[in-house]
Amino acid sequence: MLTCNILLGIFGGQELILVLIIVLILFGGTKIPELMRGLGRGVNEFKKAKDGVYDEVKDSDKGSDKKDAKK
Repeated sequence: MLTCNILLGIFGGQELILVLIIVLILFGGTKIPELMRGLGRGVNEFKKAKDGVYDEVKDSDKGSDKKDAKK
């Protein structure tokens, strides 16, 4: 929440509207949903990869605990 407030403090309402208008002019109304879909897919892939690494680390910790218990 704090980060959002800091970012909004840097950009006022007029600047934000100006940026949105420029993006709309550059990409057009049909390209923006495609760009957002691609961004969403990228974020989902990142989350899946992060969760996969987390699961691997968690599984390897369990495996090392079992080896220590056998000794």
